[in-house]
Amino acid sequence: MKIMQLLSRKTHQTQDYLAQANELAKEFAKTAIERDKQGGTPKAERDRLRESGLLKLIIPKEYGGLGERWTTVLQITRTFAEVDSSIAHVFSYHHLGVVVPHIFGSRSQKETYYKQTAANNWFWCNALNPLDRRVTLSSDGDRFRLHGTKSFCSGSVDSDMIPVTAVQAGVPGLRIVIVPTRRDGVVVNQDWDNFGQRQTDSGSITFTDVLVNAEEILTPEPEGETFKTFRSCLTQITFTNIYLGIALGAFAAASCYTKTQGRAWLTSGVEKATEDLYTLRHYGEMWVDLQAAIALTDRAGELLQQAWDKGYSLTAAERGECAIAIAMAKASMVKTGLEIANRIFEVMGARATANHYGFDRYWRNLRIFTLHDPVDYKIRTIGNWVLNNQFPTPDFYS
Repeated sequence: MKIMQLLSRKTHQTQDYLAQANELAKEFAKTAIERDKQGGTPKAERDRLRESGLLKLIIPKEYGGLGERWTTVLQITRTFAEVDSSIAHVFSYHHLGVVVPHIFGSRSQKETYYKQTAANNWFWCNALNPLDRRVTLSSDGDRFRLHGTKSFCSGSVDSDMIPVTAVQAGVPGLRIVIVPTRRDGVVVNQDWDNFGQRQTDSGSITFTDVLVNAEEILTPEPEGETFKTFRSCLTQITFTNIYLGIALGAFAAASCYTKTQGRAWLTSGVEKATEDLYTLRHYGEMWVDLQAAIALTDRAGELLQQAWDKGYSLTAAERGECAIAIAMAKASMVKTGLEIANRIFEVMGARATANHYGFDRYWRNLRIFTLHDPVDYKIRTIGNWVLNNQFPTPDFYS
Protein backbone atom coordinates (compact mmCIF):
# COMPACT_ATOMS: atom_id res chain seq x y z
CA MET A 1 0.00 0.00 0.00
CA LYS A 2 2.80 2.42 0.91
CA ILE A 3 4.59 1.70 -2.38
CA MET A 4 1.39 2.39 -4.34
CA GLN A 5 0.88 5.66 -2.46
CA LEU A 6 4.42 6.75 -3.26
CA LEU A 7 3.96 5.88 -6.95
CA SER A 8 0.66 7.77 -7.03
CA ARG A 9 2.27 10.81 -5.41
CA LYS A 10 5.16 10.66 -7.88
CA THR A 11 2.79 10.45 -10.84
CA HIS A 12 0.80 13.39 -9.50
CA GLN A 13 3.94 15.49 -9.09
CA THR A 14 5.04 14.67 -12.63
CA GLN A 15 1.66 15.71 -13.99
CA ASP A 16 1.96 18.98 -12.06
CA TYR A 17 5.31 19.73 -13.71
CA LEU A 18 3.94 18.88 -17.14
CA ALA A 19 0.94 21.13 -16.53
CA GLN A 20 3.24 23.92 -15.35
CA ALA A 21 5.30 23.55 -18.53
CA ASN A 22 2.14 23.72 -20.66
CA GLU A 23 1.20 27.03 -19.03
CA LEU A 24 4.69 28.40 -19.59
CA ALA A 25 4.56 27.27 -23.22
CA LYS A 26 1.31 29.21 -23.73
CA GLU A 27 3.01 32.26 -22.28
CA PHE A 28 6.12 31.86 -24.46
CA ALA A 29 3.97 31.39 -27.57
CA LYS A 30 2.56 34.91 -27.29
CA THR A 31 5.91 36.52 -28.08
CA ALA A 32 7.71 33.73 -29.97
CA ILE A 33 7.35 35.19 -33.47
CA GLU A 34 8.53 38.65 -32.51
CA ARG A 35 11.42 37.33 -30.41
CA ASP A 36 12.51 35.11 -33.28
CA LYS A 37 12.77 38.23 -35.45
CA GLN A 38 14.69 40.13 -32.79
CA GLY A 39 17.19 37.42 -31.85
CA GLY A 40 19.34 38.04 -28.79
CA THR A 41 18.72 36.64 -25.34
CA PRO A 42 15.27 35.51 -24.12
CA LYS A 43 16.00 37.07 -20.71
CA ALA A 44 12.42 37.35 -19.51
CA GLU A 45 11.70 33.76 -20.53
CA ARG A 46 14.86 32.48 -18.83
CA ASP A 47 13.78 34.30 -15.68
CA ARG A 48 10.40 32.58 -15.87
CA LEU A 49 12.18 29.23 -16.09
CA ARG A 50 14.21 30.15 -13.01
CA GLU A 51 11.08 31.14 -11.12
CA SER A 52 9.29 27.94 -12.13
CA GLY A 53 11.70 25.63 -10.30
CA LEU A 54 11.90 23.42 -13.39
CA LEU A 55 15.67 23.90 -13.59
CA LYS A 56 15.86 21.41 -10.69
CA LEU A 57 13.90 18.66 -12.47
CA ILE A 58 16.68 16.11 -12.98
CA ILE A 59 18.54 16.80 -9.72
CA PRO A 60 17.88 13.95 -7.24
CA LYS A 61 15.75 14.82 -4.22
CA GLU A 62 18.54 13.97 -1.78
CA TYR A 63 20.49 16.90 -3.22
CA GLY A 64 17.60 19.36 -3.10
CA GLY A 65 16.16 18.73 -6.56
CA LEU A 66 12.82 17.48 -7.85
CA GLY A 67 14.06 13.96 -8.62
CA GLU A 68 12.25 13.62 -11.95
CA ARG A 69 12.96 11.19 -14.76
CA TRP A 70 14.58 12.07 -18.07
CA THR A 71 11.33 11.21 -19.79
CA THR A 72 9.70 14.15 -17.98
CA VAL A 73 12.51 16.52 -18.96
CA LEU A 74 12.24 15.37 -22.57
CA GLN A 75 8.45 15.77 -22.66
CA ILE A 76 8.73 19.32 -21.33
CA THR A 77 11.51 20.08 -23.82
CA ARG A 78 9.24 18.85 -26.62
CA THR A 79 6.36 20.97 -25.30
CA PHE A 80 8.50 24.12 -25.30
CA ALA A 81 9.83 23.31 -28.80
CA GLU A 82 6.31 23.24 -30.21
CA VAL A 83 6.01 26.98 -29.58
CA ASP A 84 9.61 28.17 -29.23
CA SER A 85 12.53 25.92 -30.07
CA SER A 86 15.07 28.44 -28.77
CA ILE A 87 13.57 28.19 -25.27
CA ALA A 88 13.54 24.38 -25.59
CA HIS A 89 17.20 24.57 -26.64
CA VAL A 90 18.48 26.55 -23.64
CA PHE A 91 16.20 24.65 -21.24
CA SER A 92 17.45 21.27 -22.42
CA TYR A 93 21.10 22.31 -22.50
CA HIS A 94 20.78 23.36 -18.88
CA HIS A 95 19.89 19.77 -17.96
CA LEU A 96 22.63 18.39 -20.17
CA GLY A 97 25.05 20.66 -18.35
CA VAL A 98 23.92 20.02 -14.81
CA VAL A 99 24.57 16.27 -15.15
CA VAL A 100 28.12 16.72 -16.51
CA PRO A 101 29.72 16.34 -13.03
CA HIS A 102 27.52 13.28 -12.44
CA ILE A 103 28.78 11.57 -15.58
CA PHE A 104 32.39 12.77 -15.78
CA GLY A 105 33.21 13.70 -12.19
CA SER A 106 33.74 12.03 -8.86
CA ARG A 107 30.91 11.19 -6.47
CA SER A 108 31.93 14.18 -4.37
CA GLN A 109 31.83 16.53 -7.37
CA LYS A 110 28.45 15.17 -8.43
CA GLU A 111 27.05 15.84 -4.96
CA THR A 112 28.64 19.29 -4.71
CA TYR A 113 27.35 20.60 -8.04
CA TYR A 114 23.90 19.08 -7.65
CA LYS A 115 23.49 20.62 -4.19
CA GLN A 116 24.84 24.03 -5.17
CA THR A 117 22.74 24.14 -8.34
CA ALA A 118 19.58 23.34 -6.38
CA ALA A 119 20.41 25.81 -3.61
CA ASN A 120 21.39 28.67 -5.93
CA ASN A 121 18.98 27.90 -8.80
CA TRP A 122 21.87 27.98 -11.25
CA PHE A 123 21.28 28.02 -15.00
CA TRP A 124 23.92 25.93 -16.84
CA CYS A 125 25.06 26.44 -20.42
CA ASN A 126 27.34 24.43 -22.71
CA ALA A 127 30.94 24.83 -23.87
CA LEU A 128 31.92 21.19 -24.37
CA ASN A 129 32.19 21.26 -28.19
CA PRO A 130 34.93 18.60 -28.62
CA LEU A 131 35.70 19.60 -32.21
CA ASP A 132 36.87 23.04 -31.07
CA ARG A 133 40.17 22.43 -29.24
CA ARG A 134 41.30 26.04 -28.89
CA VAL A 135 40.84 26.20 -25.11
CA THR A 136 43.87 25.12 -23.09
CA LEU A 137 44.38 24.33 -19.42
CA SER A 138 47.76 24.99 -17.81
CA SER A 139 49.08 24.73 -14.24
CA ASP A 140 49.70 27.81 -12.11
CA GLY A 141 51.16 26.68 -8.82
CA ASP A 142 48.56 24.56 -7.05
CA ARG A 143 45.84 25.96 -9.32
CA PHE A 144 45.27 26.22 -13.07
CA ARG A 145 44.52 28.71 -15.86
CA LEU A 146 42.07 28.45 -18.74
CA HIS A 147 42.80 30.24 -21.99
CA GLY A 148 41.24 30.30 -25.47
CA THR A 149 37.90 30.51 -27.25
CA LYS A 150 35.13 27.95 -27.56
CA SER A 151 32.39 28.08 -30.21
CA PHE A 152 28.76 26.88 -30.21
CA CYS A 153 28.23 27.66 -26.52
CA SER A 154 24.46 27.32 -26.31
CA GLY A 155 22.70 29.20 -23.53
CA SER A 156 25.82 31.16 -22.62
CA VAL A 157 24.30 34.62 -22.11
CA ASP A 158 22.68 34.98 -18.67
CA SER A 159 24.03 31.59 -17.55
CA ASP A 160 25.62 30.82 -14.19
CA MET A 161 27.86 27.81 -14.83
CA ILE A 162 29.92 26.66 -17.80
CA PRO A 163 31.21 23.11 -18.36
CA VAL A 164 34.06 23.45 -20.86
CA THR A 165 36.44 21.00 -22.52
CA ALA A 166 40.10 21.96 -22.64
CA VAL A 167 43.39 20.58 -23.87
CA GLN A 168 46.12 20.11 -21.25
CA ALA A 169 49.68 19.39 -22.32
CA GLY A 170 50.76 15.87 -21.38
CA VAL A 171 47.21 14.71 -20.64
CA PRO A 172 45.49 12.53 -23.28
CA GLY A 173 42.03 13.47 -24.47
CA LEU A 174 40.15 16.47 -23.15
CA ARG A 175 39.80 17.75 -19.59
CA ILE A 176 36.39 18.95 -18.44
CA VAL A 177 36.37 22.04 -16.27
CA ILE A 178 33.45 23.75 -14.50
CA VAL A 179 33.74 27.53 -14.16
CA PRO A 180 31.25 30.25 -13.15
CA THR A 181 30.19 32.45 -16.05
CA ARG A 182 30.91 35.60 -14.07
CA ARG A 183 34.48 34.72 -13.11
CA ASP A 184 37.19 37.18 -14.10
CA GLY A 185 38.49 36.53 -17.60
CA VAL A 186 35.32 34.89 -18.90
CA VAL A 187 33.72 36.84 -21.76
CA VAL A 188 30.50 35.68 -23.41
CA ASN A 189 30.83 37.24 -26.85
CA GLN A 190 27.15 37.36 -27.84
CA ASP A 191 28.12 36.72 -31.47
CA TRP A 192 25.44 34.19 -32.47
CA ASP A 193 24.01 35.51 -35.76
CA ASN A 194 22.48 32.54 -37.60
CA PHE A 195 19.19 32.35 -39.48
CA GLY A 196 17.64 29.84 -37.06
CA GLN A 197 17.54 29.10 -33.32
CA ARG A 198 18.10 32.82 -33.04
CA GLN A 199 17.58 33.11 -29.26
CA THR A 200 19.83 30.26 -28.15
CA ASP A 201 22.95 32.40 -27.57
CA SER A 202 25.01 29.67 -29.21
CA GLY A 203 27.96 31.93 -29.99
CA SER A 204 31.44 31.84 -28.52
CA ILE A 205 33.01 32.29 -25.09
CA THR A 206 36.55 33.60 -24.62
CA PHE A 207 38.61 32.54 -21.60
CA THR A 208 41.58 34.78 -20.79
CA ASP A 209 43.79 33.43 -17.99
CA VAL A 210 40.72 32.28 -16.08
CA LEU A 211 41.60 30.94 -12.65
CA VAL A 212 40.58 27.30 -12.12
CA ASN A 213 40.74 25.50 -8.79
CA ALA A 214 41.79 21.87 -8.74
CA GLU A 215 38.37 20.70 -7.54
CA GLU A 216 36.76 22.38 -10.58
CA ILE A 217 38.50 19.94 -12.91
CA LEU A 218 36.35 16.84 -13.13
CA THR A 219 38.07 13.67 -11.95
CA PRO A 220 36.08 10.56 -12.87
CA GLU A 221 35.68 7.55 -10.62
CA PRO A 222 37.67 4.44 -11.69
CA GLU A 223 34.55 2.34 -12.31
CA GLY A 224 31.62 2.85 -14.66
CA GLU A 225 33.55 3.24 -17.92
CA THR A 226 30.44 2.73 -20.06
CA PHE A 227 28.37 5.23 -18.08
CA LYS A 228 31.05 7.88 -18.66
CA THR A 229 30.24 7.71 -22.39
CA PHE A 230 26.51 8.24 -21.85
CA ARG A 231 26.21 12.00 -22.29
CA SER A 232 26.09 11.71 -26.07
CA CYS A 233 22.97 9.55 -25.72
CA LEU A 234 21.38 12.27 -23.58
CA THR A 235 22.36 14.92 -26.11
CA GLN A 236 21.02 13.00 -29.10
CA ILE A 237 17.63 12.17 -27.54
CA THR A 238 17.32 15.80 -26.45
CA PHE A 239 17.93 16.97 -30.02
CA THR A 240 15.39 14.46 -31.30
CA ASN A 241 12.68 15.73 -28.96
CA ILE A 242 13.33 19.33 -30.01
CA TYR A 243 13.07 18.31 -33.67
CA LEU A 244 9.82 16.53 -32.89
CA GLY A 245 8.46 19.53 -31.00
CA ILE A 246 9.24 21.82 -33.94
CA ALA A 247 7.48 19.45 -36.36
CA LEU A 248 4.44 19.17 -34.09
CA GLY A 249 4.34 22.94 -33.77
CA ALA A 250 4.52 23.38 -37.53
CA PHE A 251 1.75 20.83 -38.08
CA ALA A 252 -0.50 22.46 -35.46
CA ALA A 253 0.07 25.95 -36.89
CA ALA A 254 -0.65 24.79 -40.42
CA SER A 255 -3.81 22.87 -39.51
CA CYS A 256 -5.12 25.87 -37.57
CA TYR A 257 -4.46 28.12 -40.55
CA THR A 258 -6.13 25.70 -42.96
CA LYS A 259 -9.23 25.47 -40.78
CA THR A 260 -9.58 29.19 -40.18
CA GLN A 261 -8.06 30.95 -43.20
CA GLY A 262 -7.48 28.32 -45.86
CA ARG A 263 -9.13 28.67 -49.25
CA ALA A 264 -10.16 25.90 -51.61
CA TRP A 265 -8.38 25.97 -54.98
CA LEU A 266 -10.58 27.26 -57.78
CA THR A 267 -10.62 23.94 -59.69
CA SER A 268 -10.98 21.73 -56.58
CA GLY A 269 -14.74 21.44 -56.87
CA VAL A 270 -15.22 22.03 -53.12
CA GLU A 271 -16.03 25.10 -51.05
CA LYS A 272 -13.70 24.62 -48.09
CA ALA A 273 -9.96 23.99 -47.93
CA THR A 274 -10.64 21.26 -45.37
CA GLU A 275 -12.59 19.34 -48.00
CA ASP A 276 -9.93 19.45 -50.72
CA LEU A 277 -8.78 15.90 -51.56
CA TYR A 278 -5.13 16.88 -51.99
CA THR A 279 -5.12 18.85 -48.76
CA LEU A 280 -6.58 15.87 -46.93
CA ARG A 281 -3.94 13.62 -48.41
CA HIS A 282 -1.09 15.92 -47.34
CA TYR A 283 -2.38 16.14 -43.79
CA GLY A 284 -3.00 12.41 -43.61
CA GLU A 285 0.51 11.56 -44.76
CA MET A 286 2.11 14.12 -42.44
CA TRP A 287 0.14 12.78 -39.49
CA VAL A 288 1.13 9.18 -40.19
CA ASP A 289 4.79 10.19 -40.41
CA LEU A 290 4.52 12.16 -37.17
CA GLN A 291 2.96 9.23 -35.30
CA ALA A 292 5.79 6.95 -36.41
CA ALA A 293 8.36 9.51 -35.28
CA ILE A 294 6.61 9.94 -31.92
CA ALA A 295 6.60 6.18 -31.35
CA LEU A 296 10.31 5.84 -32.14
CA THR A 297 11.21 8.86 -30.01
CA ASP A 298 9.17 7.75 -27.00
CA ARG A 299 10.61 4.23 -27.17
CA ALA A 300 14.13 5.65 -27.30
CA GLY A 301 13.34 7.88 -24.33
CA GLU A 302 12.21 4.93 -22.23
CA LEU A 303 15.36 2.95 -23.11
CA LEU A 304 17.45 5.98 -22.22
CA GLN A 305 15.77 6.23 -18.82
CA GLN A 306 16.39 2.55 -18.15
CA ALA A 307 20.05 2.96 -19.09
CA TRP A 308 20.43 6.07 -16.92
CA ASP A 309 18.97 4.21 -13.94
CA LYS A 310 21.74 1.59 -14.31
CA GLY A 311 24.42 4.18 -13.56
CA TYR A 312 27.88 2.71 -13.15
CA SER A 313 26.49 -0.80 -13.76
CA LEU A 314 25.45 0.09 -17.33
CA THR A 315 26.84 -2.47 -19.79
CA ALA A 316 28.17 -1.81 -23.27
CA ALA A 317 25.32 -3.83 -24.79
CA GLU A 318 22.67 -1.87 -22.87
CA ARG A 319 24.23 1.40 -23.95
CA GLY A 320 24.49 0.16 -27.53
CA GLU A 321 20.83 -0.80 -27.70
CA CYS A 322 19.89 2.61 -26.33
CA ALA A 323 22.17 4.43 -28.80
CA ILE A 324 20.72 2.55 -31.78
CA ALA A 325 17.15 3.32 -30.68
CA ILE A 326 18.04 7.00 -30.39
CA ALA A 327 19.79 6.98 -33.79
CA MET A 328 16.68 5.50 -35.43
CA ALA A 329 14.43 8.07 -33.78
CA LYS A 330 16.71 10.93 -34.75
CA ALA A 331 17.14 9.81 -38.36
CA SER A 332 13.38 9.43 -38.71
CA MET A 333 12.72 12.78 -37.08
CA VAL A 334 15.20 14.72 -39.22
CA LYS A 335 13.61 13.39 -42.42
CA THR A 336 10.04 13.79 -41.21
CA GLY A 337 10.58 17.16 -39.56
CA LEU A 338 12.25 18.85 -42.51
CA GLU A 339 9.61 17.48 -44.88
CA ILE A 340 6.73 18.73 -42.71
CA ALA A 341 8.30 22.15 -42.11
CA ASN A 342 8.45 22.56 -45.90
CA ARG A 343 5.27 20.73 -46.83
CA ILE A 344 2.96 22.84 -44.65
CA PHE A 345 3.18 25.58 -47.29
CA GLU A 346 1.65 23.22 -49.84
CA VAL A 347 -1.52 23.05 -47.76
CA MET A 348 -1.55 26.69 -46.59
CA GLY A 349 -0.79 28.41 -49.88
CA ALA A 350 0.95 31.62 -50.93
CA ARG A 351 -0.79 33.93 -48.45
CA ALA A 352 0.80 31.98 -45.58
CA THR A 353 4.25 33.20 -46.60
CA ALA A 354 3.54 36.67 -45.20
CA ASN A 355 6.20 37.56 -42.66
CA HIS A 356 3.78 38.39 -39.86
CA TYR A 357 2.75 34.73 -39.64
CA GLY A 358 6.31 33.60 -38.98
CA PHE A 359 5.65 30.12 -40.38
CA ASP A 360 9.11 30.02 -41.91
CA ARG A 361 10.71 29.82 -38.46
CA TYR A 362 9.85 26.14 -38.16
CA TRP A 363 11.98 25.25 -41.17
CA ARG A 364 14.76 27.71 -40.29
CA ASN A 365 15.05 26.47 -36.72
CA LEU A 366 14.92 22.82 -37.68
CA ARG A 367 17.38 23.22 -40.55
CA ILE A 368 19.91 24.94 -38.28
CA PHE A 369 19.57 22.42 -35.47
CA THR A 370 19.69 19.31 -37.65
CA LEU A 371 23.13 20.37 -38.89
CA HIS A 372 24.67 19.86 -35.44
CA ASP A 373 25.87 16.48 -36.66
CA PRO A 374 25.20 14.87 -40.08
CA VAL A 375 22.27 12.46 -40.10
CA ASP A 376 24.11 10.42 -42.76
CA TYR A 377 26.43 9.15 -40.03
CA LYS A 378 23.48 8.13 -37.87
CA ILE A 379 22.02 6.15 -40.76
CA ARG A 380 25.39 4.55 -41.46
CA THR A 381 25.56 3.54 -37.79
CA ILE A 382 22.14 1.92 -38.05
CA GLY A 383 23.19 0.06 -41.21
CA ASN A 384 26.34 -1.22 -39.53
CA TRP A 385 24.23 -2.54 -36.67
CA VAL A 386 21.66 -4.13 -39.01
CA LEU A 387 24.22 -5.88 -41.22
CA ASN A 388 27.19 -6.43 -38.90
CA ASN A 389 25.61 -6.36 -35.43
CA GLN A 390 27.99 -3.56 -34.48
CA PHE A 391 26.94 -0.95 -31.92
CA PRO A 392 28.21 2.61 -32.43
CA THR A 393 31.61 3.43 -30.93
CA PRO A 394 30.87 5.70 -27.95
CA ASP A 395 31.99 9.31 -28.43
CA PHE A 396 30.53 12.81 -28.05
CA TYR A 397 28.14 12.15 -30.95
CA SER A 398 27.18 8.46 -30.80
